Amino acid sequence: MADQSTRLTTREAAERLGVKPETVYAYVSRGLLTSRRAEGGRGSTFDATEVDALARRAARRPGDDTPGSGGTGAGAVGPVRTGITLIEKDRYFFRGVDATELAARYGYEEIAEWLWTGVMRPGARFTAPEQTLAAARRSVAALPAHSGPVDRLRVTAIAAAAADPLRFDLSPGAVLGSARSLIPALVDALPPAGQPHRGEGRLAWRLWSRLTERTPDDASLRVLDAALALLIDHDLAASTLAVRVAASARAHPYAVVSAGLGALEGPLHGAASGLAHRFLVEVLERGGAAPVVADHLRTGQPVPGLGHRLYSGDDPRARMLFRLLDAVPQAAPALAAARDVVETAARHTPLHANVDLALAVLSVASNMPAEAGETVFAVGRTAGWIAHALEEYAEPPLRMRPVGHYDGPKPPQPLP
Repeated sequence: MADQSTRLTTREAAERLGVKPETVYAYVSRGLLTSRRAEGGRGSTFDATEVDALARRAARRPGDDTPGSGGTGAGAVGPVRTGITLIEKDRYFFRGVDATELAARYGYEEIAEWLWTGVMRPGARFTAPEQTLAAARRSVAALPAHSGPVDRLRVTAIAAAAADPLRFDLSPGAVLGSARSLIPALVDALPPAGQPHRGEGRLAWRLWSRLTERTPDDASLRVLDAALALLIDHDLAASTLAVRVAASARAHPYAVVSAGLGALEGPLHGAASGLAHRFLVEVLERGGAAPVVADHLRTGQPVPGLGHRLYSGDDPRARMLFRLLDAVPQAAPALAAARDVVETAARHTPLHANVDLALAVLSVASNMPAEAGETVFAVGRTAGWIAHALEEYAEPPLRMRPVGHYDGPKPPQPLP
């Protein structure tokens, strides 16, 4: 094992990696290695430990200068350094702090501000400029009546971008200014489902009146605020990776969020809570989980709301939301149905409840549409996307560029 302080020249690093010196600099431009100017300013040096780690995971085939090819020749972006979220031993942490403990003490806007800046601002609130909000509302109002929530959020992001002539300023202060106006615009441009109520200054309170006409109680609003906070980030999920690719190309923050929304809409990501909602409604209608779970197993479909590839036990987000939902009286039937689903499925497969099932309990209990969980997911995750964009803007541009392995007809082919 190399000493932590050992520095290698470019030639020495190339020899350890088995590549050409110019390839070493290509790795630097793609974020796979970091370099430091040598003393005297001539040439670059590289940390030996980092070089050795890259060599170990390269698994190159002979003649392939791309690390991480795994014998296929396909380029790999490599691990993406991030100081935002760590998932470890069925827990997850925002900047080293347990995310569930943060959500238990602070609201969504406060945690978002802290994640972006490292400074906790109790009572932080997000408001959109009137010009931005007016443009977003006009654009959303022009959509067909059957448009889904992510359609409205995407259009809002585009309208907010068009209303911001300074959107191409990627300095941290400018990006944060855009974020603080875009996130509330995403919420406030949604058509209202119910009447505004006290506490409308908080984002979760305003979002509630866009999701259901039911008058909320304090316990229900607490669940929604906690859900937004818990969903801020979850490492490099598909939408977050799309965000970092866009930020690597120096897309402005509104375009970065649009990239995240595009990936989020898939049924295996943000839309998964809608599947869990419909599943839970069927369980309630049929009086128990057994026949509904049996139907899914018979047809080979996975049971919605169960299992997560990053957790062997309970999803900590679901665990906290279920605990908060216990304090919501009208959530009792949906909560009992969700627990029935978990217990019934456990007879066949060792899967635990995930955050989609918890969102489904909230949406079913609150008379929200099936897509409500997707809206909560998207709004909450936007703060995390901005955090990742800020990190990526500080990295070398265009580093998220894997190399394709061509497997088409061998050239030269005749002209068609």
